[in-house]
Amino acid sequence: MHDVQNVGEKEAVVVCPVDPFVDDAYFSMLEKVGKQAEKGESNLVLLGIEPTYPSEKYGYIIPSDGNSVSKVSTFKEKPDAATAETYISSGALWNAGVFAFRLGYLLETAHRLIDFTDYHDLFAKYETLNKISFDYAVVEKESEIQVMRYEGTWKDLGTWNTLCESLSEPVVGLGEMDDSCTDVQIINELDIPILAMGLHDVIICASAEGVLVSDKERSSQIKQYVESFKQPIMFAEKSWGSFRILDIGKESLTIKAILQAGGQMHYHSHRQRDEVWTIIGGRGIVVLDGERRAVKASDVISIKRGVKHTIIAETELTLIEVQHGIDISVEDKEKFSLT
Repeated sequence: MHDVQNVGEKEAVVVCPVDPFVDDAYFSMLEKVGKQAEKGESNLVLLGIEPTYPSEKYGYIIPSDGNSVSKVSTFKEKPDAATAETYISSGALWNAGVFAFRLGYLLETAHRLIDFTDYHDLFAKYETLNKISFDYAVVEKESEIQVMRYEGTWKDLGTWNTLCESLSEPVVGLGEMDDSCTDVQIINELDIPILAMGLHDVIICASAEGVLVSDKERSSQIKQYVESFKQPIMFAEKSWGSFRILDIGKESLTIKAILQAGGQMHYHSHRQRDEVWTIIGGRGIVVLDGERRAVKASDVISIKRGVKHTIIAETELTLIEVQHGIDISVEDKEKFSLT
């Protein structure tokens, strides 16, 4: 995403997905899309890809003509296969997920769709906002859109099927398949092995978030099922490093956190839980209610509810955090500035 700091309301911002399977022509095209948006001829400028088949996983752009830059007559996000085929016969392009607009337009649209006064008010209301993509909330309802055609290297890695097509090895992580398997892909982030036997055109993906076993063609339709699962986030990357949930008990939660050298958690406290940190590798500084203490492997830190705390990694640092409380929640956190 383009850095919007110090960008004027009339300057263009380009929001786009970037993956390692694009070339220099793609980035040059992004510059052209941004310059087109700066002209102010439309509220949005999209990047269109020539479709190769009627996929249900893309948005479709129907341009008014065949020019390199065209006004968009219709935009439809992820139609069914039959509708997609109709769109393609009408000259539709795939939406590449690139949106260029003037910052002022985005601010006006945000204020029209959301009741907020400023950034801090919006941030405070973030958890209450309707979960909807930019495509559905804004693009489908916008009448002033242009599209620029792109004919260079492009591939959407938004599904397991397309990702597997781009991987050089059939097995990533601990996994093995017998000789009868054909066109099978194993992607395993767990520390236990996966064995596949007698399977064809199948994806097996295992992570802390869950296990997927799917026909490759059906793998793009998992969203409706995944959204129905109610469970905490089991793994996440943070600005300071990453964490993984190891165990969920009735009144406890156990986490393994890895802080990169120089990484620092927010200085914060909890009302509803106590915590115990066990350092299992690396060195750092723990701050408890303003008091600093050097820590190293094998040190144990007990943190009672209400105590302000953080940890600063001097080297890569790994710790096990055990939370104890009747009501353990991600909302139970109050942040403070560390002076």
